[in-house]
Amino acid sequence: MKIKNILVSQPKPSSEKSPYFDISEKYNVKIIFRPFIKVEPIFAKEFRTQRISVLDYTAIIFNARHGIDHFFRLCDEMRITIPETMKYFCVSESVAVYLQRYIHYRKRKVFFSPTGKLADLVTVINKHLEEKYLFITSDVQNEETMAILEKSKVPVIKAVMYKTVSNDFEPSEEFNYDMLLFFSPLGVNSLLKNFPDFVQGDIQIGSFGATTAHAIREAGLRLDIEAPLPGVPSMTMALENYLKESNKKTRK
Repeated sequence: MKIKNILVSQPKPSSEKSPYFDISEKYNVKIIFRPFIKVEPIFAKEFRTQRISVLDYTAIIFNARHGIDHFFRLCDEMRITIPETMKYFCVSESVAVYLQRYIHYRKRKVFFSPTGKLADLVTVINKHLEEKYLFITSDVQNEETMAILEKSKVPVIKAVMYKTVSNDFEPSEEFNYDMLLFFSPLGVNSLLKNFPDFVQGDIQIGSFGATTAHAIREAGLRLDIEAPLPGVPSMTMALENYLKESNKKTRK
C-alpha cells in the first residue's frame, strides 16, 4: 500500500528544521499534525484539595513546558511568590530554556538532563539530596515516568496542576489517513472515543514508547511501526525506515 497521508498526533513543530518536513518532501507524503489530546488548567480551588504547599519545597521538577506554564499560572492565582532560592530541574535543555519566560535564568538554579531523558535527569537530581522536590504533572501520569522518579534517592511529591483530556474531532473534520502515529496511551484512547467504530484495515499505526505500544495492542489494533528500539531512537527515524522499505516493495 502506498502511504500518502500521515497523521502525527502532536502539535506542528515550531522549527522548520524538523525531520518530519524533510521526510514529507523526500518521500512525497502529506504529514498532518493534529493532537489527539489537549491540556486544560486546574484552578486554585481544585488544587488546594491536594493539600500541597508549594513553598514547603526547595526544588521543582518539570517534565514539559505545559508544567511550567501551569505552575506559574497557579502560583500567580494563589498569590504565591516563588523565592529566588528555588531550584528547577528540567527533563531537557529546551524545557529549561523555556523557564526564561518566568524567571531570571541562572545556571546555578536551573538543571537539566544532558540527553533529554528523564532517567538522566534523575542522575542529576541524586546529586542534590538536600532538596525537597515537587514534580509538576497532569492528572494522568505516565507509568514509566513515575517509575523512573521513584528510583530517585530522594522523595519526590507529585503536584497535579493541569488536566490532559481528549481533543475531540468536529463532525465536519475529515479523517482520511493511511498512517496514524501515537505518542501516548491517551492518544489511543482519544482515537477510540472519537471513532468508536474505528476499523484499522490497511491503515498503518505507529507508536512511540512502550506504554503507547501496549495501549495500541490492548485496543486490538495492529502495530506496524514502533520506537524507540535499538538503533531507532526516534519516531522520525522509525517512520523514514518504514517509508524506505515500503517504497522498495512498491517498486518491485
